[in-house]
Amino acid sequence: MTGDLHSIWVYLAASPLMGLTATLLAYQGAHWLWRRGHMSPFLNPVMISVMTIGGFLTATGIDYRTYFDGAQFVHFLLGPATVALAIPLYRQLRLLMRSLTAVLVGLLAGSVTAILTAMGCGWALGASEQTIRSLAPKSVTAPIAMGLSETVGGLPSLTAALVVLTGLVGSVIGVWVLDGLKVRDERARGLAIGTAAHGIGTARAIQMGEVTGAFSGLAMGLNGVATAILLPLLVRWLLG
Repeated sequence: MTGDLHSIWVYLAASPLMGLTATLLAYQGAHWLWRRGHMSPFLNPVMISVMTIGGFLTATGIDYRTYFDGAQFVHFLLGPATVALAIPLYRQLRLLMRSLTAVLVGLLAGSVTAILTAMGCGWALGASEQTIRSLAPKSVTAPIAMGLSETVGGLPSLTAALVVLTGLVGSVIGVWVLDGLKVRDERARGLAIGTAAHGIGTARAIQMGEVTGAFSGLAMGLNGVATAILLPLLVRWLLG
């Protein structure tokens, strides 16, 4: 009987279905916990899911490549989900046009601040130059950040981890920071979260309301463009 169970487990562990099933179960469990916890930011479903999957892979000895053979089906849906962010933005297009100048100024300030504070923290903590270059694009979505990191001489793999960490931290404490600063305008809140915490933050902003989510999605996209332009110039200016 034990031998049969072992054979079944070996088969399931190597099957792409395992990665897909584990991902869906981890997120559904994390989402249930978040609901039960009165939507506490410290029970962020993405954060809990990442921790659960990481613990599961470590405990079972399944390598990430095998897991991702199944999880890639969920990963594929990130593209359509990102494009779908245009829907709430289109619904708020008139409000956006009235706020266009403020949006552009805020976005520029946020993009430059995100780059400089990341590099400044790395320098203050004695990080190597390559690590500082890897830190610089941490506030944009992972595909853009990894490409920029490679362009400026950073480590794309380190940047990817920092991007996820930035998004999780932003989604957990972003609302509290904005509340503490008495930022009440939904447009400003969305713009701040999307600029600082990219996609994970935007998912949290959508839960806060359609206007907040729309402006967060816009900020996430435009910050990627702004960072792609500004980052190489700032890195060259500061690090040579």
